[in-house]
Amino acid sequence: MKTASMPAIQDVHAFTAEAREAIYTAIFSRRDVRGQFLPDRVSDEVLSRILTAAHFAPSVGFMQPWNFLLVQSDAVKRQVHDAFAVAHAEAADMFDGDKRNVYRTLKLEGILEAPIGICITCDRERTGPVVVGRTHMKTMDLYSSVCAVQNLWLAARTEGVGVGWVSIFNQSELQQALGIPERIVPIAYLCVGYVSHFYSRPELETGGWLPRLPIEDLVYFDQWGNSDNTHPLIDHLRRDQVAAQECRTPASMQPA
Repeated sequence: MKTASMPAIQDVHAFTAEAREAIYTAIFSRRDVRGQFLPDRVSDEVLSRILTAAHFAPSVGFMQPWNFLLVQSDAVKRQVHDAFAVAHAEAADMFDGDKRNVYRTLKLEGILEAPIGICITCDRERTGPVVVGRTHMKTMDLYSSVCAVQNLWLAARTEGVGVGWVSIFNQSELQQALGIPERIVPIAYLCVGYVSHFYSRPELETGGWLPRLPIEDLVYFDQWGNSDNTHPLIDHLRRDQVAAQECRTPASMQPA
C-alpha cells in the first residue's frame, strides 16, 4: 500500500522542475534560422555534443541509419547553393498569384552564410533487408533519421547555435554536390552556426504565410475525426499553446 510520502508513480522518473523547464524552453524557442548567421566558428566541443545528441536519437530496429556529412568548404557550399537556386526557381512557379510573389521574397536558406552545413542521411540497407519494426511500415528508417535531425536541432538551441533546414533541392543534384551515393537518401541539409538573434515566432508565421493551427482542432479521441471540445484536456491544451507561443513554461506545469 502506498504511503503518503511515496511519490506518485508518474512522478518517479520525472526530471526536476528546472530541467523540465529547460527542455520545454528549447522546444518552444527552436527556430528555423535562415538569415541571422554570424561568421563565428562553432567549436569542435560544441559540435561534438550536438552530433552526439543526434546519434542518440531513437531508430527503428536500432539500425541507426544516419550519417552526418559536415560541409565546411566554401566551394562545396557554393555547389549546394547552386542546387538550391535551381529548385528554388522551380518552386516559385508552383505557386499562383500573390503567393508566388511573396514566395520569391522569402529568405529560405543560409547555405553560404552559415559557418558549417550538416547533411543528415539515411542508409536504408544498413542492417539488411529485414529490420525489426520496419517489416510492414518501410518508411520507419526515414523517420528515424528525422528523429536525429530533431535531436540535433534541440541540442543546438541549448548551445545558442542556430539551425536552418533547407529542403528545396532536387535530390539527385544535392547528392551530386555532396558526392552522396545514389542508394543513400539525404534527409536534411542543415545550415548551422551562431546567430545574431532568434525570432520570437517562426518567420513564416509572423510573415503571414500561414498561421499556427489551434491544437484543439488537431486532437481526436478514439476514432479519426472524433473531436470533443468539452473534454477537460482541451482547456489545458489551449492554455499551454498560448504559453508555448510566448516561449513560457506550459501553464499545466505552473503552480496554481
